[in-house]
Amino acid sequence: MATQTSSSSSLPLLDRVAIVTGASRGIGRGIALHLASLGARLVINYTSNSAQADLLVSEINATSASAARAVAVRADVSDPDQVKLLFDSAEKLFNVQAHILVNSAGVLDPNYPHISNTSVEDFDRIFSVNTRGAFLCLREAANRLKRGGGGRVISISTSLVGALRPGYGGYTASKAAVETMIKILAKELKGTGITANCVAPGPIATELFFSGKSEGVIQKIVDECPMGRLGEVKDVASVVGFLAGDGSEWVNGQVIRANGGFV
Repeated sequence: MATQTSSSSSLPLLDRVAIVTGASRGIGRGIALHLASLGARLVINYTSNSAQADLLVSEINATSASAARAVAVRADVSDPDQVKLLFDSAEKLFNVQAHILVNSAGVLDPNYPHISNTSVEDFDRIFSVNTRGAFLCLREAANRLKRGGGGRVISISTSLVGALRPGYGGYTASKAAVETMIKILAKELKGTGITANCVAPGPIATELFFSGKSEGVIQKIVDECPMGRLGEVKDVASVVGFLAGDGSEWVNGQVIRANGGFV
């Protein structure tokens, strides 16, 4: 009994299945690695970069002496049939319903246009992935995650919803919609034992953040943060890890800003 308790405390997500969208790089990659370190089995979703996704899967599976604990599945989250495929893959490969969805897929316009200069095509592209994609993933999760305890829906938003910075109109609006859906979904999942929350990072040192920014702009953002640095992927992954576990059960329908005091 003592051994079992010790294992549960060191690997709180042991054998639970997590689907992480946008997991081949950046914040999604860090989240997948962290959940794996907590014992979870992973469906690693990617859209185009199969090499990075396969590398991540190999890294996770190298830590297991037994059966594979991670698999890469290509899927466009804006396509309902492909989102369904993600959940089908989890059930087929691990022979159990998924317990956790982390919706991390997202796109940003690196030109940072004001609303007056945002093209309809760019607006539609951002909302297609960030908002429509989130909706489709949340809808599938609401119908297919394991019920009765341990079910977790976690969507990655942005602290820009609080900061309201010029140049991020379309992106911020797309994430604000996701925060609203999460809060409503938490109420709609009453009685299932599934919680739904958002994690809203501030500036995180990823490819998505650095794209299109000058050194001067980056330094200005660092200077605005009370912690005096950019966030790291691990700063977000640890919050997601908490929300994915049993200790977070009383946290539901919330948006947690992980930004070092940026907002």
